[in-house]
Amino acid sequence: MAKRRAVYLHEEQRDFIQRRARSWVWRYELPTWTVIIAVYGGWFATLENWQTLGLWPATLLLIVFTCWYLSVQHELIHGHPTRWPWFNQLLGLLPLAVWYPYGLYRDSHLAHHSTPELTLPHADPESYYFAPQHWQRFSHLQRKIIRLRNTFPGRLLLAPLLDIGQLLAGMIAAFYQWKTKTIAVWLVHGVLLALLFAWMAHCDFSPLWFVLVVSYPALAVTKIRSFLEHQAADDPQARSVINEAALPWRILFLNLNYHAIHHDLPGVPWYGLRTLYLRDRQAYRQRNRGFLVRGYSEWLRRFLFTSVDVNAHPGCKQHND
Repeated sequence: MAKRRAVYLHEEQRDFIQRRARSWVWRYELPTWTVIIAVYGGWFATLENWQTLGLWPATLLLIVFTCWYLSVQHELIHGHPTRWPWFNQLLGLLPLAVWYPYGLYRDSHLAHHSTPELTLPHADPESYYFAPQHWQRFSHLQRKIIRLRNTFPGRLLLAPLLDIGQLLAGMIAAFYQWKTKTIAVWLVHGVLLALLFAWMAHCDFSPLWFVLVVSYPALAVTKIRSFLEHQAADDPQARSVINEAALPWRILFLNLNYHAIHHDLPGVPWYGLRTLYLRDRQAYRQRNRGFLVRGYSEWLRRFLFTSVDVNAHPGCKQHND
């Protein structure tokens, strides 16, 4: 019965999306183009005029624009605003957030979407879980660090550092193992980053200040969005959250708080996710078995000192190393 309801829901949604896609707003992706222009224009204008704005106001604006840019990159990966992946890649290639090469993010994120075993660490590259045999081999200190990372403050303060360390370790391994495709991605990323840093220096804005006081906090803000975005559940439809976040968060994260709808229909542009959720709210709530929160403040209250239980994955005991 649940499967028949899901099929019926998809048929209804397909017809609705096709009708919406005929409108000029959806057809020409005007909301997405507007955000892209706002992000690039705001980021570069803030850096160009930081001395007029003042260091701290400019820094806060740059954190917002950098975080917003990461949301734009996610939208580009999913085929917006054009049908040409190479052109979308050009729009997201600049390392405004410093650390993550677009190509590596794209490949990892698409693999995350394509796996039918969402949250399982051997299959999902974006899973926070560990295979039980790996978890058992961790030292007491390692487990303590992971549990600290899985609190709400830990995700903001510690998780970006751990991610950067893992990313740099992967880069070193790629060069050591001579993975030419990955090396090429890193070289392009490095050249573009050097050009951005040179431009910052031309604007008398410290690249080191940008890395430490802009980029790192921007990555921390993105961790608010991804906090408990997925959970281990027997039902695959109950693994992605619905977060009824407030308007500022929805704009900053381009509606990725409606994560169950995004995973259900990853090709729908960001401005359609809330429309689809409101249209089929009750059906989605039933499908994801109550994996619903009333905003990011709920995660803050619940996990200010308590760790989210995303340690050893309960469903992958049968998998070997």
